[in-house]
Amino acid sequence: MTDPRLTPLAASLPDTVPFVGPETQQRRMGRDFTARLGANESVFGPSPRAVEAMQAAAQKAWMYGDPEAHELREAIAAHHGVAPEHIRVGEGIDGLLGLLVRLTITQGDWVVTSEGGYPTFDYHVTGFGGRIEHVPYAGDRVDTEGLIDRASWAGAKLVYISNPDNPMGGLHDAATIRAMIEALPAGALLVLDEAYVEFAPEAQLLPIDAEDDRVIRLRSFSKAHGLAGARVGYAIGPAPLIAAFDRVRNHFGLGRIPQAGARAALADRDHLDHVVSQVAAARARIAAIAHDNGLAPLPSSTNFVAIDCGGDGALARRVMTGLAARGVFVRMPGVAPLDRCIRVTAGREADLDIFAAALPEALEEARAAP
Repeated sequence: MTDPRLTPLAASLPDTVPFVGPETQQRRMGRDFTARLGANESVFGPSPRAVEAMQAAAQKAWMYGDPEAHELREAIAAHHGVAPEHIRVGEGIDGLLGLLVRLTITQGDWVVTSEGGYPTFDYHVTGFGGRIEHVPYAGDRVDTEGLIDRASWAGAKLVYISNPDNPMGGLHDAATIRAMIEALPAGALLVLDEAYVEFAPEAQLLPIDAEDDRVIRLRSFSKAHGLAGARVGYAIGPAPLIAAFDRVRNHFGLGRIPQAGARAALADRDHLDHVVSQVAAARARIAAIAHDNGLAPLPSSTNFVAIDCGGDGALARRVMTGLAARGVFVRMPGVAPLDRCIRVTAGREADLDIFAAALPEALEEARAAP
């Protein structure tokens, strides 16, 4: 039953959430996963310096966090060589996406994104009454030219791309992203989600130009920095757009403890380099496990590997379910033909040992099913 007090738009929305968390699945199963390899968290953990900073900040948790996140914004700006007025900090990329959509999209406005891409962006657009044009992937990569063509056709206000890509793991180089920006229709904004950027080769990334009013870049402390539970993300963009976030954001949304942890994490380059190295080794191990089972791993510039299970979405879903029954949490893309894959997060050796032992049984069981 729908509450009659909802607005017509809210009442029309489907009763769904973008993700079903592993905790929800564990409650349903009545037991915990032994290898948590589905949420693209960093099992290698945050910087010890970040943990220490958060422990110290916890002593002052009776105070609200700085609503301007001044010190964190200053640190991020210095890290990227831009002025602080080009930086907005928020409750993860998901929270910033919601604010961006609220600022730019009203009922009937068009946005363009990839079919099978990040579902939270679609969730926000639908929630504010926007209309979505989905462009299929070109093979296993985001179709950048298709996104621009569809944006021109629809008169889209926002064009979303994750680079490196989730859920397939691929990377478009700087020249390709630059071409997208140059080809945007007048008035459109490129939403460049770079949650996984620390895992990608720096030489292939588009240099930051915070003055360019055609693009806003979104980055995260959830992945390489290992602070998914703290929910800290930031936007880099043109100063007038960044300033507009103050009109709609939750000014006390980012607590004192996450701010302290993010500042310390940003300063600990050695830990970041260690995590990136561990992730590269884990990706290689996941690829080897896939090959050992006759499966094809896709190239990845992220902290996960998409593995082609060699069939359709139904087969991949049976593999995913079989892994869950054996204590291994993985996910899979949501639409065909991407859903022929499972997506496995980079894990520790012990996690990947569990995955390696469970995959042959889950695969055999999935293939034997009628």
